[in-house]
Amino acid sequence: MDFQQINDLDQLLSRAGEKFEVVFEPVKIGDITLEILQIADLDRYIEHLAETSSERISLPLWSKIWPSSVLLSCQLLSMPGGGDSKTLLELGAGVGLCGLCAASRGYRVTISDNHEDSLLFARINILRNNLQDLARVKKVDFIKDELNESYDLVIGSEILYLENYYPALVAFLKNHLRSGPDAQILLSASSRRKSPAFFQKAGQAFHISYKNVAYAPPSGDKMSSEESEQVTIYRLKAKR
Repeated sequence: MDFQQINDLDQLLSRAGEKFEVVFEPVKIGDITLEILQIADLDRYIEHLAETSSERISLPLWSKIWPSSVLLSCQLLSMPGGGDSKTLLELGAGVGLCGLCAASRGYRVTISDNHEDSLLFARINILRNNLQDLARVKKVDFIKDELNESYDLVIGSEILYLENYYPALVAFLKNHLRSGPDAQILLSASSRRKSPAFFQKAGQAFHISYKNVAYAPPSGDKMSSEESEQVTIYRLKAKR
């Protein structure tokens, strides 16, 4: 289904409601607040899947807003905007939080994933936040797809979890980043995910820098409020 061709928010919400119990939740990032569609009770939904499915279940991890996505969004909002029509591709976007933040700063954004439900939620979020003039959704599998365009900025949050895909991911990034001194890739991941094989491969084509950002877990998490986790944000720029 090409959700990009549907502009009726109620129609898309009805489609999402056929499969999930959904609710919009406000997410504040810096000086903006976005309305993000969520599965109303993700834990209960997963329990239902486990109880009713006789086969291996596919967890809807694309629907969760991860700390790495929030902190990558903060990084994007701290950068100069895309008012000069700079383009951005978000890989493995899930509900599209990072791409929506970039669109709110004027980037022309392609929010991509290879999961149909993810694209449905992302398209709903685009319309809900009135960003349809700057953001679109596109089904992209970076393992096999080749797009006929390149981007000023390519971003991804928690996309380094499958080591077998690293060569294909590095090749995709090389092929879809525009040339130029300002073109860059931003990736974020839990600092516990080191992914040395990816960075060894990527280091052949890109200069890589990084920074660690600490955050306090949400209230109610198993960790105490005095403890913190870290997300690492990586910046990749093409070697010349």
